[in-house]
Amino acid sequence: MRIRFGYVANALSLYESTPAKTMTFSRYQKLSKNERDEQLERIIRTNIKNTQRALYYNIAHQIPLYRFSSSIVPLATHDEVDFDYITPFKEEYEKIGRLVKEHGLRTSFHPNQFTLFTSDKPHVTENAVKDMEYHYKLLQAMGLEKEGLINIHVGGAYGDKEKSISRFHENLKQLPDTVKKQMTLENDDKTYTTEETLTVCEKEGIPMMFDYHHYMANHDSHETVSHLLPRFFETWQTMPPKIHLSSPKSESAYRSHSDFVDVEFIKPLLNELKSLGQDVDCMIEAKEKDRALLKLVEDISSIRGVKRVSGGSVQL
Repeated sequence: MRIRFGYVANALSLYESTPAKTMTFSRYQKLSKNERDEQLERIIRTNIKNTQRALYYNIAHQIPLYRFSSSIVPLATHDEVDFDYITPFKEEYEKIGRLVKEHGLRTSFHPNQFTLFTSDKPHVTENAVKDMEYHYKLLQAMGLEKEGLINIHVGGAYGDKEKSISRFHENLKQLPDTVKKQMTLENDDKTYTTEETLTVCEKEGIPMMFDYHHYMANHDSHETVSHLLPRFFETWQTMPPKIHLSSPKSESAYRSHSDFVDVEFIKPLLNELKSLGQDVDCMIEAKEKDRALLKLVEDISSIRGVKRVSGGSVQL
């Protein structure tokens, strides 16, 4: 079985390449209309250019997965800011889409932790819908709205998981179906376990994003990887199942991500995947991003019986 790897947003091996340059709302307020327009355009063009640079880097290094930054457009969902962040950059977005499609890359977004559907406050759900629609609009502009995924967590428990999950199902009805079709749900490290997240995914027909580090930090005794993986695979229909990989910074900071991924930490998962023979895609969430990915591929390739088949892929 084959495992393909990717990293999050910023290729650290490139010089000054962040695709997440931003502008605070307080700074925005201090500027004149012309200054606002000029600075927003400059920042967005820089973020798009650096996104393109990262994609070229992936292509050159045969890295097949990439997560777009959610901050390509500063202040895009702010209630007091309204501007067209699509039309002026149409050609640049389309270029991103062409690169992705021509080279068979798999791309995604991961909105922040405030994009959730479990709150009892209407404005939180309204903001979640607005944020999901923002990400979907970017995918549309790139021509990736049928293949790019938008990953979020179930949300908070607010002292009662059962009620919160019921609210999730109810609040999610406000999300347009076109956007929902591109969403995935990830198990988290404190609140919703893998099994709880799987149950929500199965009810809604949403693929699950399995985070192994989160699973290790937050699971019940009966939740074994061998039991969960087949159910997790079943939530995916048209794409290989996707997994997030990271390892603890330390025992005392177990939930924090280390700079690199400890291959010994993920070996039990690799063994289970090999026994099941299911191809998967893995997003590296280590602090060192692309550097961590390339090191992990080398580390996994050194395991007996593993063959490296490209810059960012191995065969188990």
